[in-house]
Amino acid sequence: MKIRLIEKSIKKIKTDIEIILLNDIDDAEDRKLLENLDFKAVDESCVLLGDLKKIYVAYEDESYDSFAIAIATGIKKFQSTNFTSAKLNLVDCKNEQLKAIVEGSFLGAYTFDNYKSKKDNKNKQELNIVVKEKTKELEAIFESSKIISKAVNKTRDMVNTAPADFYPAVMADLAKELALDCGIDCKVYGERYLEKNDMNAMHSVGIASIHESKLIHLTYKPANAKKKIVLVGKGLTYDSGGLSLKPADYMVTMKSDKSGGCAVLSTLWAIAKLGLPYEVHGIVGAVENMIGGDAYKPDDILRAKNGKTIEVRNTDAEGRLVLADCLCYAQDEIEDIDYIFDYATLTGACVVGVGQYTTGIMGNNEILKRNAVLAALKSGEYATTLDFNRFLKKTIKSEIADISNIASTRYGGAITAGLFLDNFVYEENKEKWIHFDIAGPAFVEKAWGYNPYGGSGAGVRMTIGFLQNLNK
Repeated sequence: MKIRLIEKSIKKIKTDIEIILLNDIDDAEDRKLLENLDFKAVDESCVLLGDLKKIYVAYEDESYDSFAIAIATGIKKFQSTNFTSAKLNLVDCKNEQLKAIVEGSFLGAYTFDNYKSKKDNKNKQELNIVVKEKTKELEAIFESSKIISKAVNKTRDMVNTAPADFYPAVMADLAKELALDCGIDCKVYGERYLEKNDMNAMHSVGIASIHESKLIHLTYKPANAKKKIVLVGKGLTYDSGGLSLKPADYMVTMKSDKSGGCAVLSTLWAIAKLGLPYEVHGIVGAVENMIGGDAYKPDDILRAKNGKTIEVRNTDAEGRLVLADCLCYAQDEIEDIDYIFDYATLTGACVVGVGQYTTGIMGNNEILKRNAVLAALKSGEYATTLDFNRFLKKTIKSEIADISNIASTRYGGAITAGLFLDNFVYEENKEKWIHFDIAGPAFVEKAWGYNPYGGSGAGVRMTIGFLQNLNK
């Protein structure tokens, strides 16, 4: 869908239909008709008045989420018609409202039909957002929000792609394409590099796959960068569980286990397109966890890049093994890091603990964690902190190695996974690191708000929001 920002009188814009947002039915020109249709001023309430060529959509409050959900609901209704053009009156809008409207429009208009044999051949639709004056500030917000939304939708496309079409080499090639498009550096390393550089934890996870594991390193390096940030992503292009094989119904949707890595790739692309004044590195471990005669096994002892030994008690706790080596690689290769963020669909326990729509944020720096939560909420994502504690830390001790890859207790699994990763964050970086468990929101099998069935692009908006607010 084409979305434009227009400076003009709303009455002078000729379109097939108008989308009208309201939070008080008494303000509506067609109040009586809406009352007869039992239209309520609550989020996701929408009615199409075809004869009047109007779509009414309600919003409950002036929060980002409410505005974004409202316009996304209106867009979906618009897409269900044969109208080709629509307009939205934002003459009296505030800057933050425009951001929500633009992002809600692009995110709500998203569809994934790559595997449909019959495509929707409707004419391309257009939304005209009408403002009183197209100031430089509003244009900047529009362009920024457009880039962020495109990054989210790129992530969704990657996550939704079937594993037969998206394996480590494909992920690496896509990383190169994104890097070329936004003018940043991209390096890709194969399994020989992993073996030579003692990245045995990551290497072991992918050893049974016919697809070679890939370590991807994107670098955005503007002049006079104010800070240096590292983003690390779990890129499990498919996860069968390995020899600790998942039940059949748990394997469905495991194409989504690459969500963290996909978010990192798209976020680097957006950061470069936005020209943010920070040096940012994106590290992705692209691996496929399969079964075979040479698969790594429960009871194996793996040695990670930092020399720590790991007792494997469950091969389905593989993402933390990949992240362990990627975290070490980042700290060994990049000096003077200000922040390290890692993103992973790491644990079902996080979904159980905080629900499908919320990211669990962990780390050692309380202020940094809370700032990350605030950035997430302001950007339209849901997040909460999960606190480490000394007692859960004891549950990942191993009798025969330095650490076990799963805890001795079934409880607090999201936190024990975070505590496992903490073993691979060097002492000087402990206060600079955050772990984002996006297992819940990254992929949901039903539409929610402005998110479709499938991949949501979790992590992209919250990260960019955090970086945009660093110096404010």
